[in-house]
Amino acid sequence: MPPHRLSPLLTLPVIVSALGFFVDVYDMLIFSIVRVPSLQSMGLSKAEVSSVGAFILYCQQAGLLVGGILWGIIGDRRGRMSVLFGSIVMYSLANIACGVVPYITFMRPTDYYALMRFVAGVGLSGEIGAAMVLVAEILPKAIRGYGTSMVAGVGYLGAGLAYIVNSLFDWQTAFFVGGGMGLALLLLRVSVFESGLFTAMKQEHVGVSRGNFGQFFRSWAGVGKYLRCVAVGLPTWFIVGILATFANEFGEAMHLPNTVEPGRCVMLLYIGLAGGDMLSGPLSQWLRSRKRAVAYLLISSVLLCTIYLFGGLRTVGMLYAICLLLGFCTGYIAMYLTMVAEQYGTNLRATATTSVPSIVRGMLIPMTLSFQALKPAFGTLNAAAIIGIVVFGLAFWSLSNMEETFAKELDFVEA
Repeated sequence: MPPHRLSPLLTLPVIVSALGFFVDVYDMLIFSIVRVPSLQSMGLSKAEVSSVGAFILYCQQAGLLVGGILWGIIGDRRGRMSVLFGSIVMYSLANIACGVVPYITFMRPTDYYALMRFVAGVGLSGEIGAAMVLVAEILPKAIRGYGTSMVAGVGYLGAGLAYIVNSLFDWQTAFFVGGGMGLALLLLRVSVFESGLFTAMKQEHVGVSRGNFGQFFRSWAGVGKYLRCVAVGLPTWFIVGILATFANEFGEAMHLPNTVEPGRCVMLLYIGLAGGDMLSGPLSQWLRSRKRAVAYLLISSVLLCTIYLFGGLRTVGMLYAICLLLGFCTGYIAMYLTMVAEQYGTNLRATATTSVPSIVRGMLIPMTLSFQALKPAFGTLNAAAIIGIVVFGLAFWSLSNMEETFAKELDFVEA
């Protein structure tokens, strides 16, 4: 037990941030979990389920990309709480709208589905960055890593609830539950206060530029710093968006005797993520290093990805077990986003911490397109391996060139 008081971890802003990320994860992953049954219910063929499902996923990821920049700018100009209110309203209503897809007659239901997933993506992109920034700024630096780890650990359990709800009810109800939870959480958010660092920055640095996305690209050093932050997160969505979401295709390529459920793979992966993120905070505190904690988990992820693709898995149960372990070893997202928040001053912190993970999510589009393009020539397993080599290579190189930010003071601004 560290010689620091941990009671600030149980304050309302931390708890509400964790619950908000829980709902965010539920609503973000619910499409991946219900993708196949929802599209099958509309009479789509197996090939159409794959192609239309991929297009809808692209729309959601594009929304995440657009929203990440938008909400980040709002967070640095209007405040962290404005993002936490606005984003949850948007993605909650959009998820409820997804539940009525079969009743849409004014346009093609699949096009409406894609549009609503885009709107949901825009809303969903604001939650994690704003929550991480708020928690990082209100907690003492000595326990900052525990706080962000707690938010992510609790949040990723939302995937488990999404899978359970989908198992008990139909896919439409699963969307309604997600939207309802988000709207209910608004009542708790009314009592959460704004970040003191942000409030002080507005008063003490009146003329400083806030939420200027272009400021990341004013110099080659700034561009490199921002792109390194993006690259470190790429393996997370390679694993979630490729290995788990298309797990049924990998199961066929491995000639497994039973059909693999992608929804179960996503659920197990995120349960693992919850455990890994709960570990990453204490690990970082023990090592007194953000970079080393992330590096150890990345190395473990590489080994498990290799086993997933080329380990000669013989049963569906073995594949599910690897997904759970992969999630645990990919659970460095809390420390990763803490590092991003610590890299930038208070006037750009929300813009960076919200836009970076959203760009990472948006990079799933080229990753998926590359995966589909490489499959005919190299096969499903080798195509994924090629993408994995590129993604992990960029992540390790970028991490090695990032600043170590453990226990860094956050009361500063970017000129």
